[in-house]
Amino acid sequence: MNVQWYPGHMIKAKRQMQEDIKLIDLIIELVDARVPLSSRNPDIDELGKNKSRLILLNKADLADERQNEAWKAYFQKKGFFVVKVDSRNGSGMKMIQNVIQEACKEKIERDRRRGIKNRPIRAMVVGIPNVGKSTFINTFAGRACAKTGNKPGVTKGKQWIRLNKGVELLDTPGILWPKFEDQQVGMRLACVGSIKDDILNMEELSLWLIDYLREHYAGILSARYEVEEEGTAVEVLERIARARGCLKKQEELDYAKAALVLFDDFRSGKIGRITLEWPAAENEEK
Repeated sequence: MNVQWYPGHMIKAKRQMQEDIKLIDLIIELVDARVPLSSRNPDIDELGKNKSRLILLNKADLADERQNEAWKAYFQKKGFFVVKVDSRNGSGMKMIQNVIQEACKEKIERDRRRGIKNRPIRAMVVGIPNVGKSTFINTFAGRACAKTGNKPGVTKGKQWIRLNKGVELLDTPGILWPKFEDQQVGMRLACVGSIKDDILNMEELSLWLIDYLREHYAGILSARYEVEEEGTAVEVLERIARARGCLKKQEELDYAKAALVLFDDFRSGKIGRITLEWPAAENEEK
């Protein structure tokens, strides 16, 4: 399955970010903790050269905790500040203010030497679609100041948000990049909902997810659906369809419905805490 999604507004948003980056002290990049590398837009590193960098492993509550720790260490080794967060429930949010001060220590010192006091740190919040930027901003600010939605493409324009005397945030739309060199990246992003479901073949995607879960989280599907995990991925999807009563007329199995059940359960964490890429494998490739 070939996965690509790069609508026109993303090109415009990238150009706007190139302009705004001049005003920025810090880039706060949200990644999906279930796919931390795949959910990083490679353009951000290019845009953010010479800027302080903070990575938030968002949706950490849905990801495998051992892998959260491994990814945190992975990014810290590369020179990023890193915090694990769950924007919806507020977990990890209290640490962020201190980490922002730490990440911008040199800028604050520089201001002090020039006699500039209390100039707020200006941070740009970036990330791909549906990674939770607006939810993070609203939770961090303690009020609703950014539009949220559980589908990609809700934030269309930029907006400045004054958090407190010390920090101003610039919210930006979620942008992908024009072409996924590795189709596995596209599959992972499709699984976590960063690409619109209606342009995807969800049944085919569900077979990829079933194979991944059987390899890395053996037993997790049988625990959730009370089905055997042996055989082909199609046979497992068939068993899930039967177990969940996904039927069309004349008792015919509804594979499309079974695939949606699987993705609802995966994305909401009902299957369990799952990470779709592990840093050890990534390090070996590089």
